[in-house]
Amino acid sequence: MKSPVVTARPGHKIKLSKIDADDTGGYSKEEALQRFCELREKIYERQEILYAEHRRSLLLIFQAMDTGGKDGAIKDLCAGLNPAGLEVRSFKPPSAEELDHDFLWRVHKATPGKGMIGLWNRSHYEDVLIVRVHKLVPKKVWRARYDEINRFEEILTENGTTIVKFMLHISKDEQKKRLQARLDRPDKWWKFNPNDVVERAHWGAYQKAYENAVNNCSTECASWHVVPANHKWARNLALSEIVLRTLKSMDPRYPKLSFDPKAIKIK
Repeated sequence: MKSPVVTARPGHKIKLSKIDADDTGGYSKEEALQRFCELREKIYERQEILYAEHRRSLLLIFQAMDTGGKDGAIKDLCAGLNPAGLEVRSFKPPSAEELDHDFLWRVHKATPGKGMIGLWNRSHYEDVLIVRVHKLVPKKVWRARYDEINRFEEILTENGTTIVKFMLHISKDEQKKRLQARLDRPDKWWKFNPNDVVERAHWGAYQKAYENAVNNCSTECASWHVVPANHKWARNLALSEIVLRTLKSMDPRYPKLSFDPKAIKIK
């Protein structure tokens, strides 16, 4: 099977219109669900060692268009993991206090501590996405933020945080289906925001903003992964494969003991 994920590399531009949001990597739903459960067990094993090692951290960043599946992806990925080793943050519109600081202030203090896996639902990238689309700051301001973001992520990497960034890629037709599904079910009305329809009118502008963010902020230390997400089960499998591969490359180790367990007698 071939992974449907497109990983952006420095110097190589991606085009979202060329990436099939329906791509499942050749897996059937049944195959994907079974493999996802198997990989999540292996992620749990590595997470436990990372937590015990307490030297480094892993930061998973999730971005997507409205209804793109960020909440569901984080929920499904975290199920079965040790909650003590997880830090989940959801970034809403900045508060008055946050607006009084530079745009990275609120995210820097939310970075995961040693031994932790941090999962961000939206992130500092909103400041080159919605801010750009709605012209909340001048162009020269948001354009300068690409370099500022790259320097910020480089600092985190140098200090022991491995960064993995996911752009959950859905089609415009799929977004329409998901929005309509929220209107059709009373138990989903709470999830519907009339402003989502307003934002949908800016689909083209958001796609361009995402492309620019991915292409300008995919570095050697923090690449973007564009994950086809029309099918949630295929999305989950793709995410779990990347997370497990990342943890394997980090190769966490249990800490060295300061005592000899065999020499201890419990009476």
